[in-house]
Amino acid sequence: MKYHKIDSSLFINNRHNFISKMKPDSLAVFNSNDIYPISADSTMPFAQHRDIFYLSGVDQEESVLVLFPDCPKENHREVLFLKETNEHIAVWEGEKLTKEAALDTSGIKTVYWLKDMEKIMFELMTQCDTVYINTNEHYRASVETETREDRFTKWLKDKYPAHSVAKSNPILQRLRSVKAQVEIDLMQKACDITEKGFRRVLNFVKPDVWEYNIEAEFMHEFLNNRSKGFSYTPIIASGKNANVLHYIENNQQCKAGELILIDAGAEYANFASDMTRTIPVSGRFTKRQKDVYNAVNRVKNDATKMLTPGTLWAEYHIEVGHLMTSELLGLGLLDKADVQNEDKDWPAYKKYFMHGTSHHIGLDTHDYGMLTEPMQANNVFTVEPGIYIPAEGFGIRLEDDLVIQDEGEPFNLMRNIPIEADEIEDIMNS
Repeated sequence: MKYHKIDSSLFINNRHNFISKMKPDSLAVFNSNDIYPISADSTMPFAQHRDIFYLSGVDQEESVLVLFPDCPKENHREVLFLKETNEHIAVWEGEKLTKEAALDTSGIKTVYWLKDMEKIMFELMTQCDTVYINTNEHYRASVETETREDRFTKWLKDKYPAHSVAKSNPILQRLRSVKAQVEIDLMQKACDITEKGFRRVLNFVKPDVWEYNIEAEFMHEFLNNRSKGFSYTPIIASGKNANVLHYIENNQQCKAGELILIDAGAEYANFASDMTRTIPVSGRFTKRQKDVYNAVNRVKNDATKMLTPGTLWAEYHIEVGHLMTSELLGLGLLDKADVQNEDKDWPAYKKYFMHGTSHHIGLDTHDYGMLTEPMQANNVFTVEPGIYIPAEGFGIRLEDDLVIQDEGEPFNLMRNIPIEADEIEDIMNS
């Protein structure tokens, strides 16, 4: 891995927290992701399943974690199954985790090779009553591919049909949404790398560069700072492209006088950052562009102040809608009649700001979190309002990553990334 080693105490504590929520005489299993094929002998780069990483720190394919806190054998209360390394693998792929390295990474003492799993699982399953399976219940999930976790669950339920089945996901949704300080520090590192990329881009952009040139500048800086790359497919949207919310082609030339909406963030140690900035191709905003920009920034700043313990996500978005409505009236994009006659299920402001303001962020860009429960300290949220005006050929979105505090305003992990319009102009013209 490119990132610096993470202290195993994080994963030991994460397992302790998960185990404390398990039923008596129960066992939980977590699988790594597959390496997904493209065609012929080509594959996608490996990306670890975030749940097994969260609980073990193991960042390797063909890995299985078993937690069985009430197991009669103390050495079987935490077990890792790993792909056995050998000389051939070491030559062609690089050595996989040894048992000693797995202990150092995870804090788990009992490590078996994967070829022994069925035999050992039989013993463990005869000693437990309930098995926790790990299904993907994220509110945005839409998965058509059968995962390694899915295949394992089918095998387990078929082979052991008399066991009760429970779900790991509700436990993980709550645990993963509240970050430990170590996790916040890793997210800060990801944001700091993103800052380096953005500052590089501010000094690079000029009329007639291509969107993919800008994407390449980010990637250069990310890789040079121990990141694998982007946390998600980046959006580099010049001119009217900014009005396509998930524009990812990044293949157009940036023309003088246009704006570029940049939605890009570095990952670090599998933790995500998620930044959006909007900058002028020519280094200066027009008056209209700056008026809209400052309106978006005001909404972002006021929305940020609402991210406090006890806030309900749904009510928060309603309040942000009121803020945006006021700004759109001031910009002349809405009038009083638009607001008076609006559909309450699709308020007038949605014509120009049609997406949500905030989502959890952590190991996933759209991270786990219970949106029906009040916000709490050490939840990490994005704040990303936008105004999109196809008729005027531009769109503006601004986004930071915020850690909710016990008291007061949240802590901005992107506090050092330029965002004020005047500061962006000063840097681009320095």
